[in-house]
This record gives sequence, structure tokens and C-alpha cells, in this order.
Amino acid sequence: MKKIEAILRPEKVNVVKDALVEVGVSGLTTTPVTGRGAQRGVVHQGRGGQSVVIDMLPKVKLETVVQDADVEVVCDTIIKAAHTNEIGDGKIFISPVEEVIRVRTGERGEEAV
Repeated sequence: MKKIEAILRPEKVNVVKDALVEVGVSGLTTTPVTGRGAQRGVVHQGRGGQSVVIDMLPKVKLETVVQDADVEVVCDTIIKAAHTNEIGDGKIFISPVEEVIRVRTGERGEEAV
């Protein structure tokens, strides 16, 4: 099993979520986060011509755990749904998951995903 974490533009979260449901992924968690990468923030012109630098931008972290065989289709789906061709589209991180336990039933492993 793998945990997929995607850092996304906030306005793309619902598009990505809907696309993931279409490929059979319904279990996910989202968390509002701030961060910076290649985009390195933005500069806003304030009153009186003062520049205001915002170097930590709002993003959303989407997390899901999938079977190994589903990693490529899930990543491809996220990429297609989140893509704007602009800096700041996000990143995807993939990590191994040793165990999953469903609290309600006690099921373990892939059955719990």
C-alpha cells in the first residue's frame, strides 16, 4: 500500500476530488496548509505603492492510501485534474504504508483501505 500526498491549489481540490471518485478513490483527507516552492510567493501592491510580499501561499494537502497497483492511475488523475501549466500547481509525494486498520471493524491491510 502507498500513501499519496498531493499539495494542490485550493481552487483545484473539488476538481481533483471528483476526478478521483470517477476512478474509484473515495477515501481521502484534505488539510489547509501554507507553503512555498518554486513559486516563492507573490508580491501585492499595497496602498501608497508599498509592496507586500507573501512568501507562504495557501495550498491544500490531499492524502489518500491506495493499493500499490492503483498508484499510477491515482497520480495521473491528480495531475490531469490539478494541472494549470502555471508555477504553483503543486507536488505529489508517495510513501510506503506498513499497515492500515479500520477502527470500526478491526480489518487490517488492503481490506481496510
